[in-house]
Amino acid sequence: MQTVELSASYYEVSLLYGEFSFLQSIVKASIYFFGQNDFALRLPMITLHILSTILMYLISKKYVKIQRNRIWLILIFVLLPGVISSAIIVDEAGLILFGLLLFVYAYENYSSKFIYFLLGSYLFVSSGFVYLFLSLAVYSLYKKDNVFFIYNLVLFSLSFLFYGIDVHGSPSGHILDSIGIYAAIFTPIIFVYIFYVLYKRYLTKDIELLWFMSSVAFIVSLLLSFRQRVNIEEFAPYLILALPLIAQTFEHSYRVRLNKFRKSYRVIFIVSLALLLINSSAVLFNQYLYHIIENPEKHFSYKMHVAKELASELKNRGIFCVSTDMRMSKRLKFYGVTKCNNNKLEENAFDSLKDNSVTISYKNRVVYSAFVTKVNIN
Repeated sequence: MQTVELSASYYEVSLLYGEFSFLQSIVKASIYFFGQNDFALRLPMITLHILSTILMYLISKKYVKIQRNRIWLILIFVLLPGVISSAIIVDEAGLILFGLLLFVYAYENYSSKFIYFLLGSYLFVSSGFVYLFLSLAVYSLYKKDNVFFIYNLVLFSLSFLFYGIDVHGSPSGHILDSIGIYAAIFTPIIFVYIFYVLYKRYLTKDIELLWFMSSVAFIVSLLLSFRQRVNIEEFAPYLILALPLIAQTFEHSYRVRLNKFRKSYRVIFIVSLALLLINSSAVLFNQYLYHIIENPEKHFSYKMHVAKELASELKNRGIFCVSTDMRMSKRLKFYGVTKCNNNKLEENAFDSLKDNSVTISYKNRVVYSAFVTKVNIN
């Protein structure tokens, strides 16, 4: 549904037309085979999302013994706002999440030779795996595995050399902003419970691979937040790895209590699930929100709307190129409307002439208006 409704965002087309990356090559391959359309653009992310869901289920078998509870875990996983976004938006969060889950599954089921090969390949896939190498280096120190420590330290150093880590500025206190974004990605209740489980396991020394991968990246993101605004989407996939741990803790805490003491756990679970359903509904039916938002540009998905419908309207009028701002121009290019100086598109012109006006509406609410003027070029 969202594949049909969403337009290509400026970030997505910048990735598509920008510098080479592994994700770019996957998206371009999809477009090559399925044509330049929204389905082909988002198919790689949808595929990675499905594979990530399967891997999460397989990994959860080690931590959650009752199959019914594993199903609940997967339901929570797919309803997380951050996971939904990674499934439909072309960015590296979905790729990193899949890579992390693949590593965890491989680490628990395959030989060390394959693990070393997989980690080495991640060096060339994305800069986002730099925190994986760091967390595994810390984990190998804890396990006293010198060879694994040196290997991951080398990968971390090379990744730092190739991609770098943006550390800048003076203390500016963005930590509350980071925590707020984490709460939005996971919903407040689940985020607080993740933090509680990670801290509790640290106190009880019940720490292993998933704990290190989640905790190290989380701590690094908070430390960086003291000096700068952090792109939390780079760190959120690591914290998602804690879901099997929180499911295991919740299952154990629930089962050891008598029925009369389980009520609070059931309430927490029901409220969390209800919030997730509300959030996912807001994503799936987001166009209806324009009726309650006074300024359409304040809509959380506005940057992923309008472009496709605008390009279609322009082409229906025989206009295949326009001059407009850089962001919209790049987005229109994906839909076959290129840049030129013959037609000038002036956005947000609600007082434009009727003959030249272009309006885009969602659910009978006008969300975009502009007009096109011909430019005489001597």
